[in-house]
Amino acid sequence: MHTRGRLDPESIEEAREWYETAGVAAQTTVREVARAMDFDGTEYDERVTGEVVETARDAVFASLLSVTVADREEYDRWRASHEGDVAEAGHPNVDHVAWHVGPDGDAVAATFQREENAAIATLRRQAFGRLYREQLRETDVTD
Repeated sequence: MHTRGRLDPESIEEAREWYETAGVAAQTTVREVARAMDFDGTEYDERVTGEVVETARDAVFASLLSVTVADREEYDRWRASHEGDVAEAGHPNVDHVAWHVGPDGDAVAATFQREENAAIATLRRQAFGRLYREQLRETDVTD
């Protein structure tokens, strides 16, 4: 069993702080990417919308989430002792599982056979969508 990623918020308030930080990183990243793509001021204003920056912020936040990766047996042991709800995606008869537990104790899991990186990327998007998006966007933290 091993863990990938660093962000494992213990509360939605802590997640909101990280989400705000991700917003700053997303704005900087989008601006620099637009510069590298030689956007002039007009093109930047037309194409780099609030929705573009918000999508980048979501992706930055999700990419930092801590994910536990284990074989099926280790996951089953963890699952048996975990009290929260777990939304599991994938086939139940594969050898590996990745999961993330949100601040309220609910979790998402994704099974995989060989492609750990792809499973983790998918899981992080699912974790953001199921465990964080609604609560983080209840109070918009962008300025």
